[in-house]
Amino acid sequence: MSEPAAAGLRLLLALAYPLLAHLAGARHDPALAAIALADLGLVVLLHALLQRRIGAWLLMAALVLGLFALARSHYALLPLLVVPVAIISLVAWTFGRTLRPGRVPLITQIVAALDAMPPTALAPELRSYTRTLTAAWAGLLGTLALVNLVLAMLAVPNGLLASFGITPPWKVSEVQWSWFANILNYGIVGGFFVGEYLVRKRRFPGRYHSLLDFLQRMARLGPAFWRQLLQ
Repeated sequence: MSEPAAAGLRLLLALAYPLLAHLAGARHDPALAAIALADLGLVVLLHALLQRRIGAWLLMAALVLGLFALARSHYALLPLLVVPVAIISLVAWTFGRTLRPGRVPLITQIVAALDAMPPTALAPELRSYTRTLTAAWAGLLGTLALVNLVLAMLAVPNGLLASFGITPPWKVSEVQWSWFANILNYGIVGGFFVGEYLVRKRRFPGRYHSLLDFLQRMARLGPAFWRQLLQ
C-alpha cells in the first residue's frame, strides 16, 4: 500500500474510533467497546502492520485476544474512560515540551516548513505569534484532558470511581460523559482550529488563499515530516 493510501486508511480508522466509542458508552455495549479499542490499536500499529513486521502482528493478535477476554468481563468499558485523557494529555505534552528553553515551538516548526525556511528566518512577529499559539494549544488540550479525567471519575454506574466501589461526590451519566469525551472534544478542538485560522488570516493577510489551501499545504508536508515533528 502506498504511503498516501496508508495515511488515508489511518485517518478513516481514527475517525471511526470516537463514533464506536460513543456508541459503546451510550449503549453500554462491551462488544462495541472491544471493537473501538481494536480500531485504536490498528491506528497505532498500522504502519508497522503494513510493513509486515512480525512483532506488530503478534502484538495485534495479543491485543485482539485480550480485548475478547475484556469484552466478557465487567470492566469492558473502563479503558474507554481513560483513552481520551491519555490521548489529549499526550498531544498537550507534545505541544508543551517544545516550549522549553532551547526548543523550537511546534507551530513555529510547522510554519517554517510551510514557508520552506528555517525557523530563525521567520519574521519576529510571526515567531512570537506561533510561540503564543503553541502555548495556547497546550493550555487548551491540557484543560480538556483534566475535564475528561474529572468526568470519567464522576461517571455512573461504571466510571473510574464507581468501578472501584467509591461513590462520586457528584454524578454524571455515562451518556453525558460519552458525548463530551467522544464528540464534544473534537468540536472544541475543531472550533479552536478554525477560529485561530480566521484570526491569523486577518493578522497575516495573504499567507493562505483559503482554509482549504492551508489544509492542502499542511498535507503536502507529508507523513515523514509529521512523524519527525512528533518525535
